[in-house]
Amino acid sequence: MATKTLEKPTSQQQEKDKRFKILDVVIKKNHCRQDALIEVLHKAQSTFGYLEDDVLLYIARQLKLPPSEVFGVATFYHLFSLKPAGAHSCVICLGTACYVKDSPRLLEELAVSFNLHPGETTPDGKVSLMTARCIGACGLAPAAIFDGKVCGKQTPESVRTQVQNWLEE
Repeated sequence: MATKTLEKPTSQQQEKDKRFKILDVVIKKNHCRQDALIEVLHKAQSTFGYLEDDVLLYIARQLKLPPSEVFGVATFYHLFSLKPAGAHSCVICLGTACYVKDSPRLLEELAVSFNLHPGETTPDGKVSLMTARCIGACGLAPAAIFDGKVCGKQTPESVRTQVQNWLEE
């Protein structure tokens, strides 16, 4: 596994960025306890949008934890993101009904057409692709969620068209 070096933010940068003050409230509420790391990471992600290197290092210092431990937790749990999300989101359901109705072909189409794979965002930051175990729309299989809207009976062509439209905006 590759190691990651976190760059130390300057205190001036942190003083200018009010989001660090929001993070401080959660850290202080938890009395700087190390076992509050996941709660602090959740707040950091909701405040910053994703977990930037300087935020991870700041959390490590505030909770008196090694940066490697904070980074390890942030990368272990799939709910945390180290990259900003795209302007649009596409979630492909891989639940049993959708899988049987060929949802992997939807992912294959996006990989072939746009070199976009689950967990990635297009280089221009327009589209993020994710998968879900089940979105509860089994009767609509195969299903996808485009910017929060559930869409059923998807085909490789319909998914490609939606993503293409977003990329052309």
